[in-house]
Amino acid sequence: MTNRLAEAKSLYLRKHAENPIDWWPWCDEALATARAQNKPIFLSIGYSSCHWCTVMEGEAFSDIAIADYMNTNYLPIKVDREERPDLDSIYMQALQMMSGQGGWPLNIFLSPEDLVPFYAGTYFPVDPRYGRPGFLQVLQALRRYYDTEKADLQQRKALIIESLLTSAVLEDGTTTELEDHELLRQGWETSTRVITPSQSGNSFPMIPYTELALRGSRFNFEYRYDGKQVCTQRGLDLALGGIYDHLGGGFHRYTVDPTWTVPHFEKMLYDNGQIVEYLASLWSTGVQEPAFERAVAGTVLWLKREMTAPEGYFYAAQDADSFTESTAVEPEEGTFYVWSYSELQQLLTPEELTELQQQFTVTPNGNFEGRNVLQRRHSGQLSATLETALSKLFTARYGVNSESLETFPPARNNQEAKTTNWPGRIPSVTDTKMIVAWNSLMISGLARAAGVFQQPLYLELAARAANFIWENQFVDGRFQRLNYQGEATVLAQSEDYALFIKALLDLQASNPEQKQWLEKAIAIQDEFNEFLWSVELGGYYNTSSDSSQDLIVRERSYADNATPSANGIAIANLVRLALLTDNLDYLDLAELGLKAFRSVMHRAPQACPSLFTALDWYRNSTLIRSTTEQINALIPKHLPAAVFAITSDLPEGSVGLVCQGLKCLAPAENVEHLLQQVQKSQNRG
Repeated sequence: MTNRLAEAKSLYLRKHAENPIDWWPWCDEALATARAQNKPIFLSIGYSSCHWCTVMEGEAFSDIAIADYMNTNYLPIKVDREERPDLDSIYMQALQMMSGQGGWPLNIFLSPEDLVPFYAGTYFPVDPRYGRPGFLQVLQALRRYYDTEKADLQQRKALIIESLLTSAVLEDGTTTELEDHELLRQGWETSTRVITPSQSGNSFPMIPYTELALRGSRFNFEYRYDGKQVCTQRGLDLALGGIYDHLGGGFHRYTVDPTWTVPHFEKMLYDNGQIVEYLASLWSTGVQEPAFERAVAGTVLWLKREMTAPEGYFYAAQDADSFTESTAVEPEEGTFYVWSYSELQQLLTPEELTELQQQFTVTPNGNFEGRNVLQRRHSGQLSATLETALSKLFTARYGVNSESLETFPPARNNQEAKTTNWPGRIPSVTDTKMIVAWNSLMISGLARAAGVFQQPLYLELAARAANFIWENQFVDGRFQRLNYQGEATVLAQSEDYALFIKALLDLQASNPEQKQWLEKAIAIQDEFNEFLWSVELGGYYNTSSDSSQDLIVRERSYADNATPSANGIAIANLVRLALLTDNLDYLDLAELGLKAFRSVMHRAPQACPSLFTALDWYRNSTLIRSTTEQINALIPKHLPAAVFAITSDLPEGSVGLVCQGLKCLAPAENVEHLLQQVQKSQNRG
């Protein structure tokens, strides 16, 4: 028997449809029912490719005793954080306030009358272990507390809501131009330190930090680290490490070690889009490592083969876990990707296996539960022997050789994964929903890689996805965040607006003759400004003015996480739009946005690298007007604060015009002169 979630569009919610817990989706009826019955709300937030979310679904949420108690004493609500990042952001902040740490699954207890949280945690086991209490004991203790400690409950909630409201309203600040330059240096220094190799802990891509560190490496900032070298090392870690799938392409979420060896195996679209853009930008600075080009090309092939819908948009994610065989009860982590030594002996010639062991971290004992994650030991070009060996392993995994495998259909749920007659291994489940923000990150990555590597296919894939969003994501004239098999739904949030506008501007930058991308960006920006701009505070709210009634606080995203902050991206977009349109209203909004977040940039530069990227755009913005031929020659170069405009109306004897913000330099007389002006304009500190 299934619960209400069986009708949900979200794969994550449907995974809980057979739980004995009487789950509700987040909706007005659920909230009203909790108030009418005076039941505290148990809110559980996660996402489909989250490993510990899956574990808790199979353990505590499937336990009959827990379900009976939960159904009697609580109103249980399930939320897919990818559908409602606004809810997730608020309650994740509350969890961090209460426990000092965050993560998913996010399990939080709310008072029904005001939706203010009073307790929160992440993974709860059925029985006490790992230093965590058993879930039933937690539920019983919290229900007693809710019923008997009303005064303490109100005091606790008051502290939490005060903290949430305080963090949502930031002090603004003003600085002089000199202070701006010092602030930018501080942000660059902080981000460079953040991505400097560590000897402990997990290894995350952290692309908003690498992006700022790379763009800041063009300045003459004095610091104990070599910014360019640190950025190059991050590129090598990504392209050579086990975080990259050297057979099928695409990047996993992160590695569980400081050596970039063993990944947490899910593949998220948002990571791949950002990493492709970063590796292309790193290449454009002159660090033309063959492994970077190979990783980008392999990721695009994976995207085209496994993550692109027939309509042209990109799927959201692939799970970390997969089934070893169709009769298995539960999937296992990494099964689709790793190799036992005996398998390698059977599939490869002795010469191929020897070279594989020389170039990759392959041993008889393995590096992951007795099996091998492939991690390259050296940079450079792979030999023909190694490419042949990897091709054989690809065929063993997929059941077909890579040359003839145009499309690999997704397993949309566990049942499909187990019952489809796969020619090779059983693949991980793919979450096939379309998320505007994540598609936009991939479009930006493809657009930049197309310009740098001169690959028309990359631009073609990016344009198809952008056109799908433009043609399908409006309902009653309003922009929508998600698409489930042709149905657009959920009003767009700030990250959807900001990242799609950036994607459109990036498409324009890779092909400046295509004016339609700029026109679309202007139209989306108009809606963004109308419904999400904060007139009182500056910056953009996470949610629109007509869809925030169910939120206890209306936030403005400024902190970068796995994805860049909406306001950081949005402010940079405003500067780019001002340059391309000569409309200074955009520049006014950018100035107000930076002022709104100036205090947090001073106080916590480690939290907001994308705001510093926006400050770089604001301070060093450069418009280059020239001919199509000359612009096309500039596109592959690293000009991180420049935009291009094609014109045939140049002063006689000149090859281009360079404008710094609101002033233009003397016409450039030759290509060398033009490049000198551009480089100086990009570093006006």
